[in-house]
Amino acid sequence: MSKKLIVTALVSLALASGAAFAKNPTVGGAAMFPNKNIIQNAVKSPINKTLVAAVKAAGLVDTLSGPGPFTVLAPTDAAFAALPAGTVETLLKPENKATLVKILTCHVIAGNVMAKDVMSMVKADGGAHTVTTVGGCKVTFTTSGGKVYVTDEKGGKAQVTTANVRQSNGVIHVINAVLLPK
Repeated sequence: MSKKLIVTALVSLALASGAAFAKNPTVGGAAMFPNKNIIQNAVKSPINKTLVAAVKAAGLVDTLSGPGPFTVLAPTDAAFAALPAGTVETLLKPENKATLVKILTCHVIAGNVMAKDVMSMVKADGGAHTVTTVGGCKVTFTTSGGKVYVTDEKGGKAQVTTANVRQSNGVIHVINAVLLPK
């Protein structure tokens, strides 16, 4: 087979595959692979160690490794550190598992929601779009200056700092605050 024919075949394959060859954003400098699931990628992120520990403590590893698709709004370690002193340690205790599950599932949306989809929904809804999370929380998306923000039920606001981190079972959007239920 000639080199020209091989190159033509590879280009055709790349065009047919589309997003499979699109560059995925890094998270905290770590490569994220679209053929890995949410948990497989999250454990490699140096800025989501607290989230990973919380997901393990809540018993949600199998769920978030499952087929999905899920959209995860992933708070950074700095976001967890901004909570009142002792909050994370208290939530990680076995007796607080139900509360931890509620908080974490307030960061998960059923489906594969990319930032462009959020921006379109916000625009179509006149500036704010509310969704119900897997945990039953209502979070409201807004945009400003080309950035996406999420407001929780208590009025806390997080900015999406890294969007569209594709996974085999959904997408992660890294956020700079922890969303809390009522």
